Amino acid sequence: MSKFHGELTQREQEMLRIRRDSDTKATELAKMEKMLQQTKNMLEKKTDSSVESKGYQENMVEDLEERVRSTRRYRRNSLHHTQMLESQMKTVKGELVGTLDHLQELRNVLRRSQQKAEERKAAMEKLAAGLR
Repeated sequence: MSKFHGELTQREQEMLRIRRDSDTKATELAKMEKMLQQTKNMLEKKTDSSVESKGYQENMVEDLEERVRSTRRYRRNSLHHTQMLESQMKTVKGELVGTLDHLQELRNVLRRSQQKAEERKAAMEKLAAGLR
């Protein structure tokens, strides 16, 4: 009987050790499950923020693309406007050259007229002096 009693005690001790190991393992498992849940939550948050970030980046890209298109339109319109102004400037420059030529011609006519008027005045004064 004492043999059975010793064997029973040994088995009880082994059962106690197994229970302790089982409790330890259960505690470790609970900790690991908690860590797993925390990791899942962090991953979900990261995925959510990644989705939000991706949406923000997509909006930013769309905004930049629209700015590029707008800048290209503005550049094209500015180029067209500049070409129109250059064309108008050439026209005005041509008109100014024509006006300048005409003014020089009028100045020459005026000089000749003034010279003839002075010559006539001098001739009249000579005649007037001869008649006295």
